[in-house]
Amino acid sequence: MTDTHPETETDTYPQGETDTEDPAARERLRRWRLVLGGDEADGTGHALSGQDAAMDGALTALYGKADRPRPGGDRSAGLGASAPSVARWLGDIRTYFPASVVQVMQRDAIDRLGLATLLLEPEMLEAVEADVHLVGTLLSLDKAMPETTKETARTVVRKVVRDLEERLATRTRATLTGALDRSARVSRPRHHDVDWNRTIAANLKHYLPEHRTVVPERLIGYGRASRSVRKEIVLCVDQSGSMAASVVYASVFGAVLASMRAVDTRLVAFDTAVVDLTDRLDDPVDVLFGTRLGGGTDINRALAYCQSRITRPTETVVVLISDLYEGGIRDEMLQRVAAMQASGVRFVALLALSDEGAPAYDREHAAALAALGVPAFACTPDLFPEVMAAAIEKRPLPVPETG
Repeated sequence: MTDTHPETETDTYPQGETDTEDPAARERLRRWRLVLGGDEADGTGHALSGQDAAMDGALTALYGKADRPRPGGDRSAGLGASAPSVARWLGDIRTYFPASVVQVMQRDAIDRLGLATLLLEPEMLEAVEADVHLVGTLLSLDKAMPETTKETARTVVRKVVRDLEERLATRTRATLTGALDRSARVSRPRHHDVDWNRTIAANLKHYLPEHRTVVPERLIGYGRASRSVRKEIVLCVDQSGSMAASVVYASVFGAVLASMRAVDTRLVAFDTAVVDLTDRLDDPVDVLFGTRLGGGTDINRALAYCQSRITRPTETVVVLISDLYEGGIRDEMLQRVAAMQASGVRFVALLALSDEGAPAYDREHAAALAALGVPAFACTPDLFPEVMAAAIEKRPLPVPETG
């Protein structure tokens, strides 16, 4: 005798039939129908009406196939080139889907349907859900943007930047302030400033077995970073098109770091040319509009500029944010990294500074940096303060595990 599972029996229906008495089954069919799009072979046999039909229409306009009619109606895929129809579609998806889904759909619309040029219209910009990726798209369109749109674009970018600062600034300042304090060691600390872990490690040779204790002949303590330490941090950011999100986050972090008195911060953006944006760090929106997304890459040239601005190597952290596709002189780039490290600079290589993980990157260059003791890895914005703290304290970086 073979056991059967009742839930399996109630989940399975011939095409075109549903169990109208089972709300859970109806909901499953509804969801599958929205996912599958209503093609004849989807097997659901489920009809949509009301808001579900409107949601399906919004999804079809973006993800459907334009070369054939949709079953059960005259809808077809595509938004066309009509600004009013796109504006209505943007309004629809904001009505039917949460903000995180809306941002993904907008991104897909720009990529799949070529809607980037419509973002040059102020009315269109006011209708979109702003996020980091939209900012990247606007920055890439900056040179083509008419004057009537630029102020609207700056407003959109400023909103995203303000949200990112609110999310990231407090934790970044707290994490780095602690790291700066711990890095400012003093040899005659007051009792509450003693770093006992380092003190014990430094005095193990004075261990007395009979008393099972260490006699500390030299105390190591925490200093006060705001008074006694100034670190120099150089953010060197690749502004090629694939690094758009990283440029946005780097600009925000640069502004946060620049607001800390114990840190001298420099922000350098590069493609085949190098631009120093340090004097704009009081306003990350100005920083972003000072970049020019796209173009080639000359990492060696950018690092040469950064190296020329370093005055205290042992107190300096250089962060290269790049996918490492080098268009300049590869061997010189690696020699420059090695020279900076030999002088006392702490060098950090991030393949991306974003929530999306590692993009396509030059694995050969990443391996060459790793051979120099510089692991190259993608870093999320939430992890970045920990990475900087470790670099400041000259301890191993918290490199994420790769799956």
